[in-house]
Amino acid sequence: MSWYSILPPLIAIAVVFWRKEVILALVLAIVSSELLLVISGEGQSIFVTFTNSIERIVGVATSPGNSRILIFSIVIGALLAFIRESGGVSATVQKLTQVGVARNKKQVGLLTMFTGTAVFIESNMSVLTSGIVSRGLFDKFKMSRARLAYIIDSTSAPVCILILLNGWGAYVLGLLSNYELAQSPVSILWGSVAFNFYAIITLLIVLYTIVFDKVHGPMKEAEEELKREEVELDAGPSATKARFMLVPLVTLIVSMIGFMYWTGGGVLASGSGSKSVLYATVLACSVAYVLMLKEKQFTHHQLVDIGFKGMGELLPLVSIVLLSLTLGASLKELGTGVFVAQIVGDYLPIYFIVPVLFLTGAVMSFTTGTSWGTFAILIPIGVPLIQTLGLPPSLVVGAILSGGIFGDHCSPISDTSAVSALASGCDLLTHVKTQLPYALVGGALALASFFVASVVLL
Repeated sequence: MSWYSILPPLIAIAVVFWRKEVILALVLAIVSSELLLVISGEGQSIFVTFTNSIERIVGVATSPGNSRILIFSIVIGALLAFIRESGGVSATVQKLTQVGVARNKKQVGLLTMFTGTAVFIESNMSVLTSGIVSRGLFDKFKMSRARLAYIIDSTSAPVCILILLNGWGAYVLGLLSNYELAQSPVSILWGSVAFNFYAIITLLIVLYTIVFDKVHGPMKEAEEELKREEVELDAGPSATKARFMLVPLVTLIVSMIGFMYWTGGGVLASGSGSKSVLYATVLACSVAYVLMLKEKQFTHHQLVDIGFKGMGELLPLVSIVLLSLTLGASLKELGTGVFVAQIVGDYLPIYFIVPVLFLTGAVMSFTTGTSWGTFAILIPIGVPLIQTLGLPPSLVVGAILSGGIFGDHCSPISDTSAVSALASGCDLLTHVKTQLPYALVGGALALASFFVASVVLL
């Protein structure tokens, strides 16, 4: 693969930081990627770049898995609007405060982190659930939405990749099962948990910010700006009944687990995350609608208006998710990930191979906006290194998984970042900017840990 395959993501990242416009950055990156594909191909005019870009978006949108993600991202807007306009959020905030579960910032942060950890079945569901539970509480205690976005984003993926009894574990296990190794794929995967340094360090940093109520860098500026505001935050509709929020939320979590079992043929880890999260969201939205209609809080026409208004509020973020998925598909065909993976050369000192695999995964995930795509490219590179050089399998896999999550946390073109911003009600670029210092610290510590581990084990 040629060096120019790295240009489209670099264009996207440069435009994001220059113009502060994510959609424009993603569009330009997609067009530039398609232009490079046309130039590197044969028999096509550069003038078809425009139509190829549109067809790439259509192809991504019509993929069943991607369609479910996009529909979920729209329908969740209706669910959020239902529980907000019903007064259920305000009532839940009052109840949690009264029972002593959320009486101060520390308890609110721990509740948010616990919720994200408990819903380890699927990363989007973890982000969504903890975001819904905590929005009102963060507003009540004058904690910024950027801080909420950071906590839920930095809890979901690390928890999912450490617990592994979910789609993440099944996916990585499937990649490892293609190779003949001395250890079984299951033992290697479970062994990688102890070496997944970035995920572990990230959770410890989140815990530090909560327990000691310490924020730094752009996050501190966002918190101080919120404190300086003279006008109180909009508390939304007055409190009614907590069940208007809690019943749909419980429906969401329980049905998600049920659908994972169902789509996995009775095996939770084999379930389809995209199907389950969509089915669970539609069911929870339906429960919220019926509950509000039954209690005569709103008429059918009012609920329809509320639902579509909620969907409309999320259309910009849904567009970002669609364009992020499209860019990932275009970059895959261009070979960007494979080119970045070539950083791992044949002549690296053995102690540097694992740290470089971590850095390579981070760069790939950052430039392509996908951790799963990074796993799919790097595991076929890492496993032969295990076989030929005798590297510890779990250490190599842990480095690849850590690198994928690290880059994804830093990337402004990641669909995970967009979903976290969506769930917390935070601006996407604000979320990326405020989370970046924490991710970089975690990444630096993880890099040092992988080097030390390599020296000790090799």
